[in-house]
Amino acid sequence: MKTVKDKQILVGADFAGFPLKEAVVKHLKAKGWTVTDIGVRSVDEANPEMFHRIGLKVGAKISEGEFERALIFCGTGMGIHIGASKCPRVHCGVVESVPAARRAITGNRVNVLSMGAFYVAPQMGMDIADAFLENNFGDGYEDWEGFYDFHKIAIDELDAFDYEEFKKNGFEVKKIGDVKMGKPKYGVLA
Repeated sequence: MKTVKDKQILVGADFAGFPLKEAVVKHLKAKGWTVTDIGVRSVDEANPEMFHRIGLKVGAKISEGEFERALIFCGTGMGIHIGASKCPRVHCGVVESVPAARRAITGNRVNVLSMGAFYVAPQMGMDIADAFLENNFGDGYEDWEGFYDFHKIAIDELDAFDYEEFKKNGFEVKKIGDVKMGKPKYGVLA
């Protein structure tokens, strides 16, 4: 698996997200990241793939364990997010700010982060990418008793989710476990 620890990241964008992707990729390469870009690769690419197809390709590489994390871009960040989210074990979030990016990885273990070029300026995109890639699940929550176990159950249940089983079970989640969520020692954590 290509990991964040080894400075390996997967990226993908449609034609609308291409300019933001290019700015973020240039920034990451300058910081020593190895970037695998699955497209769109130029503004004048003949027959560029649609947002959902790029999202599915990125999601598949995460699902298959080829990459630990990815950054994806389209006009709004939503369409490509929907495509990526169709793949098993993809936890994708759309963000437009640094605090949201940090919380997506530290609090929700998002492994694919989506941005919309219509709403995120290039410098903000670079800062968002840095926040996502420089943090890990649980960072900043070390003093919150039960935080990791509580969120691990949620992630495990989402990864094991089977819609047909959920439907047969009266739309009740088959619980893997329960953990009492304590409170942070020092107040609310961001």
